[in-house]
Amino acid sequence: MMFKATLAALLLIAAPALADELRGTGDLGLIVEREAGSLLVVDRSERAALGRIEGLGDLSHASLVYSPDERFAYVFGRDGGLTKVDILTRQVVHRVVQAGNSIGGAISDDGRLVAVANYEPGGVKVFDAETLEPVADVPMGSKTVGIADAPGSRFVVATWDTGEVWILDHSADPAQPAITRLEGIGANPYDALLTGDGRHYIVGLFGEKGLTQVDLWQDPPKVTRFLPDYGKDQPDLPVYKMPHLQGWTLADGVFALPAVGLHQLLWVDADGLAEIARTDLAGQPVFALARPDKREVWVNFAPPDNDKLQVVDVLTHEVLDTLTPGKGVLHMEFAPRGREVWLSVRDENRIEIRDTRTREVLGEIEARAPSGIFFTDRAHRTGL
Repeated sequence: MMFKATLAALLLIAAPALADELRGTGDLGLIVEREAGSLLVVDRSERAALGRIEGLGDLSHASLVYSPDERFAYVFGRDGGLTKVDILTRQVVHRVVQAGNSIGGAISDDGRLVAVANYEPGGVKVFDAETLEPVADVPMGSKTVGIADAPGSRFVVATWDTGEVWILDHSADPAQPAITRLEGIGANPYDALLTGDGRHYIVGLFGEKGLTQVDLWQDPPKVTRFLPDYGKDQPDLPVYKMPHLQGWTLADGVFALPAVGLHQLLWVDADGLAEIARTDLAGQPVFALARPDKREVWVNFAPPDNDKLQVVDVLTHEVLDTLTPGKGVLHMEFAPRGREVWLSVRDENRIEIRDTRTREVLGEIEARAPSGIFFTDRAHRTGL
């Protein structure tokens, strides 16, 4: 009895010290420092940097996804590198150079598989999320873009060279996925997005006007072309930076789509896929992101207008505000409930944090040429 009492007393004494060392992952995030090949680990609540993870190679077009427990991130580098990092210990856990040039990746809904879309040699490679050991290699004879996770251990991806969409179903056999191949998607898909309910996969086309939607709930999946004439009667402007389709937005039953080669935001009814409005903007849009409550869409721009942000009203489609945070605003990320927005100001080596209602600057964090910002709540969102 004396031993048990002593042990209990020691545990009570030790517990507060142990608790001080513990940290949840829910308010953490990673910021890509593209030129340095590093990740900055940040705490949203503290509006502060906690440290860096170094040695990730070429991060010039890097993206990442999170494990279901939010502890690990899988980083997809432009040099073909796939790196697993631990954001609590701030260390590289595993790293493989799996291709010559990759453009993004996804993690399956059960967190067991990580898939990478490759430019060189093309196709998709799939890895074990725990070990990064190879699981499947799916050649497609094309560069691949717009990869997304779909419910049921599936991945969806578009092919640049052949204008197709491939659906890879790993649910029965991870090493031998069942493949659904959809042709006639359009010329040169350059990116794609999957809506949060996992139903609609929307493909942007560079080689022709218009877009294509794949309804994954239909059996077989239904392909619909839409907006075939947008911008037809307007001269195309030089495209300095392609829009990112994972920065497209579905808000209040309407898609807000950055127009390629135009200084406009297109508003499209999500049910009928008909254009209902356009918003003239200050430049060529890159990301058009809805605040989490879907009341506003925030837009950033390609050069030479990438010192600006514009805030657009979802109901009226009017520009509410034009902000000038600084040179090279490459990316935005909202806090999960939308109270703050974090901005990468690459050319000024800093992150700017603003209140989304008042637009007031709440804080700044030094960063080395920052680009993508990724908060851990992405771990629980389909298509991200």
